[in-house]
Amino acid sequence: MADLAIDVRDLKKTYRTPFALKKVEALRGVTFGVERGHIFGFVGPNGAGKTTTIRILMGLVRPTAGSATLLGHPLASRDARRKIGFLPESPYFYDYLTVGELCDLAGRLFGIDAAARKRRADELIEKVGLGGARGQSLKKFSKGMLQRAGLAQALMNDPELVVLDEPMSGLDPIGRKEVRDLILELRDRGKTVFFSTHILSDVEAITDRVAIVARGQLQAHGTPAELVSHALQGVDVIVKLAPGAGAEADAALTTGATRVRRVGDELSLTLAADSDVDAWIARAHAAGARVMQIAPRHETLEDLFVRRVAGADRAAAAVEAADASGAPAP
Repeated sequence: MADLAIDVRDLKKTYRTPFALKKVEALRGVTFGVERGHIFGFVGPNGAGKTTTIRILMGLVRPTAGSATLLGHPLASRDARRKIGFLPESPYFYDYLTVGELCDLAGRLFGIDAAARKRRADELIEKVGLGGARGQSLKKFSKGMLQRAGLAQALMNDPELVVLDEPMSGLDPIGRKEVRDLILELRDRGKTVFFSTHILSDVEAITDRVAIVARGQLQAHGTPAELVSHALQGVDVIVKLAPGAGAEADAALTTGATRVRRVGDELSLTLAADSDVDAWIARAHAAGARVMQIAPRHETLEDLFVRRVAGADRAAAAVEAADASGAPAP
């Protein structure tokens, strides 16, 4: 059995809504494992159960049923918590602190001595790109800057396991790349990183394994390469149309296409997987078009995500409809 940094077994969480006391199943038997030294992406739509899972792992919420261990310790273990760095979604910090004071506070909570706190804080502030804002109070920080400050404080104890809830939230493309690079650097140093997100391109770029959750249940779990279908989904084509080409040329080239987009004299489209590409190219040449690019299209993690989440929504709708009518669920 693999050495697991996080081991989640049949985790369930049921809430009661205020006033109406309606039962809401936030988690319905979630099971997964995160190997040590891996980057694990936890993805799902809003309300899927991502943050609930993380709050349970961090000891902020008690599960209704099921169990989990962190670094081989039960959830309530102080030994495990000393080795974990955590950044919650949309963190709130004391407005009057500077980023250096925030990091110093985090270091004090972990019992780090003053000299080591100063050295570690200075290193992390530069690493997350806040060296130029060192003297500003946090109330003057943008959302993206607060996210960077949160990353710095989460790493003050040099944790073995780093848990990040939506770490790219509020960051611009450069900031997102810097956070991705930081996560990769942590893995290279033997750390384990578990992060939730809905930005699928980030998941594909850096994760070793990924889990997709929807409606409180795990929909898929594995490496990105294992999860997506490698069957041909279609053929993406870009052509430059002849000067003055009109609707007739468009019709000749777009018949049977599943996706069509024209900007000026450039036409991009997706042909069905079973299309006769050679015959289509012959039609394009006959219409005076110049073929710029032809590429096979395979399923992406985004395609898988949409398919699995849509399937979970349909299944939930069928159960709700059956409950309302009194008929057995399909």
